[in-house]
Amino acid sequence: MEKTAKLVDYVRNLRLKHLNEREMLLILSFVVGLLSGFAAIILKNLIHLLGNFLTDNFSSYSESYQYLAYPGIGILITVFYVRWFVKDDIGHGVTKVLDSIANKKGVIRVHNMFTSIISSTITIGFGGSVGAEAPVVLTGSSIGSNIARKFNLSYHTKTVLIGCGAAGAIAGIFKAPLAGMLFAIEVLMLDMSMASLLPLMISSSTAASLAYFLMGGAHHFYIQINKDFNVNNIPWYIVLGIFCGLFSYIFTRGNLFVEGRFRKISNPYLKVLIGGTMLGIFIFLFPSLWGEGYFTINQILTDTGSNILNNSLFVGFKDDKFIIIGMILLIMLVKIVATATTTGAGGSGGIFAPTLFLGGMAGFFVSSLINIDGNLVPARNFALAGMAGMMAGVMHSPMTAIFLIAEITGGFGLLIPLMITSATAYLTITPLQPHSLYHIRLAQRGELITHNKDKAVLTLIKLKNLIETDLMTVRIDSTLGELVKIISKSKRNIFPVIDVEENFCGVVFLDDIRVFMFDKEKYNNTLVKNLMIMPPAVIAADEKMENVMKKFNDSGAWNLPVVNNGKYIGFISKSTIFNAYRAELVRFSDE
Repeated sequence: MEKTAKLVDYVRNLRLKHLNEREMLLILSFVVGLLSGFAAIILKNLIHLLGNFLTDNFSSYSESYQYLAYPGIGILITVFYVRWFVKDDIGHGVTKVLDSIANKKGVIRVHNMFTSIISSTITIGFGGSVGAEAPVVLTGSSIGSNIARKFNLSYHTKTVLIGCGAAGAIAGIFKAPLAGMLFAIEVLMLDMSMASLLPLMISSSTAASLAYFLMGGAHHFYIQINKDFNVNNIPWYIVLGIFCGLFSYIFTRGNLFVEGRFRKISNPYLKVLIGGTMLGIFIFLFPSLWGEGYFTINQILTDTGSNILNNSLFVGFKDDKFIIIGMILLIMLVKIVATATTTGAGGSGGIFAPTLFLGGMAGFFVSSLINIDGNLVPARNFALAGMAGMMAGVMHSPMTAIFLIAEITGGFGLLIPLMITSATAYLTITPLQPHSLYHIRLAQRGELITHNKDKAVLTLIKLKNLIETDLMTVRIDSTLGELVKIISKSKRNIFPVIDVEENFCGVVFLDDIRVFMFDKEKYNNTLVKNLMIMPPAVIAADEKMENVMKKFNDSGAWNLPVVNNGKYIGFISKSTIFNAYRAELVRFSDE
């Protein structure tokens, strides 16, 4: 540790003397890509080793009762680890990264560089029906954040390094550098200027190269495309896109509903008992729900999709195509509940892998319906397109979806169907659900930073930092004479009026009383309550800046009062907001 600290100090001094922040960013993007890629490889292999150890003796032709116990055990160990060792919420990794950018000045805690790896290994290795990508994105982003903090870099540079960590994590776990870079842009909402793109490219390519070096050149999924894109199938790819878009909506709403039900259970161990029992039953009935589900996707992509019933009570029906079609849809619906149950009960994982699983199953389902009376469309091509469609729908990231599926399968020959299905799915879900599952919680609180720079900058400005509290208040039952005494001591021309309980009642403007304020005959018989006026709008203390600006624009006011449950707090002026906006814009921009 001492040698590491000395190295950091040496590099920091080197940077101060010889490197500007832009040059430092390029160097550190390589370091972040290397570390986040390495973290992704470690996590991927740990999950694989633990899962294989637990299921090595399972038979393909009979049910395995260990499925009933393993998931609950994994969630229980995870909950114990998080509660007693981590002592922090490490769930919903991508949302936590977005929250840190919007609300915590890009600060992500140091423990997130390793705690998510441990917790998700336990959860997924024991069969939790979630993915490892969100935890490793949090890990990579934490690496980027803490390296930026070590070198005292600006907020903008810190957010780029957070994106580099996320891009490196995705690129490393999938060997997909393009998808990693696009994930940071589409999901983390980083700007698309060259100032951000170049570091993202460096991190993504570094992490992917490390993955190729340590794990070989094989693609994430084994597939050989033996049927090229057929223009006649375009209508069917559109149908698949619509199905994926609608099912993405069901997945999003279902996930939020199930997690919401678990959130109402206050006892964490009762959550584990209920969730572990439910998940164990789901996986016992449908073993394809075990873990990330990539084994099932490989079965579909190698034209052995009927094997999804292996290890289950229904293995004897796998040759009946009508039962298989019904089982596919049932498994998809149960997968939604299984994923939300895993995280809701206290497990650690994300929706990335479940989305790919559902997409592969969606493609298999639609192609099976089309091929009910023959072999009209290639099932594996539809499975690939379905994976892209579900990603585009659930994550609202069509570009990431297209290039991820192409990169992890080597299926660049199917770019057109991937594009058609992804675009259709995205267009289908956005009118129903304008925000992705990653973004919806922040969007509901008005804290989501988007590619719209105006909205992004307003999101970063916090109302509480702009409230002016130096205005002298006057009681509603005061006289004009008492008001004049207060005016003589004040440096402002606005006087908030409050009652005995400090509730806001109105405001007196100096310009409104200037014509008679020196008429001493009115000092005793003129009351403040007869002089005050109500402002055209009032700002709530917890109001978002976008709403604040709308109230200023609609009212035409230059100053508005801020209240909390009716109690007067202070005033906010349009000029203060403009100054804060300009300062934040400079910090947010590439300058």
